[in-house]
Amino acid sequence: MLNISPHNIAKAGKKLRQFESYREVEKKETKGTLINIVRGIGIFMLVLLFLPWTQNIQTTGQLTTYHPEVRPQSVNSVIPARIKKWYIKEGDLVKKGDTLVALLEVKDNYLDPDLLVRVKQQIKSKEQSVNSYMQKVHALDEQIDALITAKKNKIEQLKIKLKQVKMQLQSDSIEYETQKINIAIAEAQLERIKKLYEKGLKSKTDYEKRKLTFQKALAELAAKENKYLKTKAEIMNVQSEIKTTIAQYDDKIAKAESNKFATLSTLYDTEANISKMQNKYASYTVRSGFLYITAPQNGYITKLSKAGVGEIVKTGDLILTIVPEKFDFAAAVYVKPVDLPLLSVGQKVRLQFDGWPAIVFSGWPNISYGSYGGEIYAIDKFISDNGKFRVLIKPDTTDHPWPDKLSIGGGVKSIFLLKDVPVWYELWRQINSFPPDYYTSDKDDKKKNEAKK
Repeated sequence: MLNISPHNIAKAGKKLRQFESYREVEKKETKGTLINIVRGIGIFMLVLLFLPWTQNIQTTGQLTTYHPEVRPQSVNSVIPARIKKWYIKEGDLVKKGDTLVALLEVKDNYLDPDLLVRVKQQIKSKEQSVNSYMQKVHALDEQIDALITAKKNKIEQLKIKLKQVKMQLQSDSIEYETQKINIAIAEAQLERIKKLYEKGLKSKTDYEKRKLTFQKALAELAAKENKYLKTKAEIMNVQSEIKTTIAQYDDKIAKAESNKFATLSTLYDTEANISKMQNKYASYTVRSGFLYITAPQNGYITKLSKAGVGEIVKTGDLILTIVPEKFDFAAAVYVKPVDLPLLSVGQKVRLQFDGWPAIVFSGWPNISYGSYGGEIYAIDKFISDNGKFRVLIKPDTTDHPWPDKLSIGGGVKSIFLLKDVPVWYELWRQINSFPPDYYTSDKDDKKKNEAKK
């Protein structure tokens, strides 16, 4: 002691010894006790460093369901309309197909209450028009067939007539040539008679008779020639008539076919219009079904986005929300990208739910209280908007069941259990900011070995 202070402890001690309490304190020996306490704490801490510690990843998320069809569902209006009547209220339990709300049309095109009946009548009228056009097409087909038959018969008749005229021409030609021979004979006889008459051997009467016979023969020759030429001209007329008949019938057939094709075109247009009207009728029928919104599944009405009667809703507007009556819970939690390689499907998870008291020791899950078992069954392959990957967890069937009173959307905290390591190793890892040790299950190792083989 340097004894720099003006207050001397030794001197003060002499004065204090007059008090019995001070004398009792001086008798206590605390040095050995303190050393034993420090030694015990050190041994305890050393033993604690070698205790097993389960490495883990802690995340948060919300409760959801396995299948999309049993998640809370928004019921929207498919068409713009006006609310006519409500059949439910919030908190009601509804069955699939129950009517929730009735709507009224607001567009001018659909205000007619007899719209479907009128469209149906229009379709029937168009169908009758189609039948009329079909009958007209059949009539034109019959007309075309009749014209073709008439043309064929007429041509046959003209060909027979042409053949007859040709035979007549041959006969007239023979008669004409025969008459030429008769003229030559008559002329020779007239010359002989004339010579005999000049010699006085024949009378003038004989000469004049022979001359008259020759004149008759000339007249007969002219008649034969005229008949021959007339028959020849008739052949040309018959040939011309055949061509004219073919042209006339072809023109009539072409007009009939043109009328047929025009009728078919109108028929096809009418059928197209019928298809359009049937499409409209089907659309109107389906649209009429949208005027009554029904429950898509069994569940509870939780939220009405529209209120009152007469309120206008637009296409796609949210009308109400329905929560399924029965569903299987699942937990959707989000992990950092750096932790994603450490997770795999089937990995065990411990869960803590909001509203359920729990005492959790993340490194010693076996002594935790109020946590529930889970198992990874799906990991998203695409990052979420919050910059993390979503992991879906289902209940672990080997652990005690999750609470029955859980609600969809409730908060959940998850602890992904990794490798068991000593406490000192975990402290060293945390101080150095190393990631948790990664390991795979025996099943994964077997799959990898089989793939290599």
